[in-house]
Amino acid sequence: MTHTGAVLIVGELVVDFTLAQRGEKCKLRLGGIAHAARGLWAAGLEFAVAAVCPEYLVDEAKNYLAKCGCKEFVWLGNVVGAPNVIVIGDGTEVSHQGYEDLMRDKKVVKLRDPVPQLEAYQKVVVFPGRFDVDKLANAFSLDARFAFDIAYDLNDLSSLEGFRGRVQAIIISTSSSLFVRLGNDDIGALIAEVKTLTPDVLLLKENRGGSRLFDLHNGGVEEIPATLGKTVNSVGVGDVYTAVMVGLSHKGWTESAWRGCQAATAYSQSTFPDDIKRDVQRDFLLPLNTLQALGGTALSWHDRPSYSIYLAGPDLSYVEKQELDRAADSLSYHNFRVRRPIQENGELKRPASEGELRRAYHMDCLLLKECA
Repeated sequence: MTHTGAVLIVGELVVDFTLAQRGEKCKLRLGGIAHAARGLWAAGLEFAVAAVCPEYLVDEAKNYLAKCGCKEFVWLGNVVGAPNVIVIGDGTEVSHQGYEDLMRDKKVVKLRDPVPQLEAYQKVVVFPGRFDVDKLANAFSLDARFAFDIAYDLNDLSSLEGFRGRVQAIIISTSSSLFVRLGNDDIGALIAEVKTLTPDVLLLKENRGGSRLFDLHNGGVEEIPATLGKTVNSVGVGDVYTAVMVGLSHKGWTESAWRGCQAATAYSQSTFPDDIKRDVQRDFLLPLNTLQALGGTALSWHDRPSYSIYLAGPDLSYVEKQELDRAADSLSYHNFRVRRPIQENGELKRPASEGELRRAYHMDCLLLKECA
């Protein structure tokens, strides 16, 4: 069956369980590539799904995704030994989200043999997981074009060698283990590695600071700022960005990346699908030049360590200070340089002499100037 123009989403389906915290109720919903599917539905784009998931999820996923407009559901493989349930400690990603993949050490993915044929699709976005991506390469037509969103289960690009020459886009976030290994200090090493697959573009999603789209043919860089707003959800937001960008790639990578960012922003501000779709459709009415002129907040990952943040508070060894520690962890997670004056300059002994007080005052002033 041919679905002209439909985006095929390939990856794992999981169950997301977000723990209750700070007055918020717990939340249970279909996750994994279901987030990308919701994003495409909200953007009004046709899509199909090729999923790896436990057998118990297949019928439920088929029914749910059909209601989101899914044109076809293909079960690629089974997950045994684990339920594919992700427990999420912090759904807003103020700092580490605390993902726990239940029984992950026992998890085994068994792709169906033979692998179902996916030749009807020419526009494919793959979210690599615990399955062997390379085994899927021959399931597609030779004119299929791929985008890969590299997250947590891919530490190098060697497993994508079978797709060389057919890759249009590589998408990666600053929380990816591949980024931490290759691009955390210098983006050049990551770009060099990505170029081995000969894609058109690399999209780097930078936590809370916007994103950068690298044109790997002409060396151009498009900076796409973040939009300030209240974040109620960070789970699956990057997947929505990727899926919508790929779905609209016929408009050109620059516009499609901006539109993907719009969809991701809406997804971060609600967990109610109808509200997300309403907001995305409204936002898409803005012409691209108007959207670009509105601007936003952009602070690249690699520039952030140059900003020293003075964290004032009772940072004393004999005080319970979980809130202060959480604030410091959050800033460090987003790659800022946190300055904790008491830890850097030392605690005053009691009683302190006038000379010790003056020295502490002087050291504190110097630190404040460094953070100005």
